Amino acid sequence: MGRPKGSLNKATAKVRKAAEKYSTKALQTLAEIMEGGENEQARIAAARELLDRAHGKPPQAVTDANGGPVVARIVIHEHGVRD
Repeated sequence: MGRPKGSLNKATAKVRKAAEKYSTKALQTLAEIMEGGENEQARIAAARELLDRAHGKPPQAVTDANGGPVVARIVIHEHGVRD
């Protein structure tokens, strides 16, 4: 049986609970780096992290080796009695 799909195991749940108390401070730190970081790379990284948390990560495109769309073809064969 095990735990229900999508539920956290006990160790993960404990770590998440312990980390929750730092969430506000972590967001404040990211905002401070975004606004006053010493270099552009740090400011961009902090801004990206804040946006990901506020709006979710943007979807990733799935492409073939040439950058084109991936085409999936499903073939269903019937195995039955032929007349």
